[in-house]
Amino acid sequence: MLPCSGKSRNLKSSFKDDLSKERLLFSFLDRQYQKYLRHYSFERTAEIEAQLQGVDMVFTHKQTGVVYLIDEKAQLDYLNETLPTFAFELCYEKDGVQKVGWFLDTTKKTDFYSLITGIYADEMDKFTACNITFINREKLLDFLDSRGLSSEKMKELARSQPNYHGKMELESLNPHNEGYLFFSRKNKSEKPVNLILKLEWLCEIGTGKKLI
Repeated sequence: MLPCSGKSRNLKSSFKDDLSKERLLFSFLDRQYQKYLRHYSFERTAEIEAQLQGVDMVFTHKQTGVVYLIDEKAQLDYLNETLPTFAFELCYEKDGVQKVGWFLDTTKKTDFYSLITGIYADEMDKFTACNITFINREKLLDFLDSRGLSSEKMKELARSQPNYHGKMELESLNPHNEGYLFFSRKNKSEKPVNLILKLEWLCEIGTGKKLI
């Protein structure tokens, strides 16, 4: 699982470290999957190589045996806050070199994203609530392509403003209820460019489904 960057919250500092926080979240999420996933069994992936290929979990249909590879993405930097959007990473920088972000990385084997939002912790080190939305990666990429946002077009847009910081509206998306680009050139060391999409809209167009 990769935490999605965002502003810091005071409660965040109360956790011992990011690793222990993730372990606590894993345990909490597993209880949610056990409770709400009726037709699938699930297993977490321990292998680092698989995780680097965008596979944090494997869902298996209990009747058909069909397997889906799941990449979990959590808004851990927005504790006790529910955002209507999620950031899909198009590119970032490492050692001064621009890299392809996880959303456009063709080496990833991800079938679905499990987007964890609205994460609440009423006490230190204790998660109490969250929202989980499943996103079909291939369907979303195909839909964006139909709107004129192919993978290559998104890469081109991400590279088009190397010094720009802030929001960029797109002709192909309604910025109020669909999405827009955001360039984080000044506030994050990796300087990511993200496609910010409305979760409700993703469900409306058939690329997403809310679990809880």
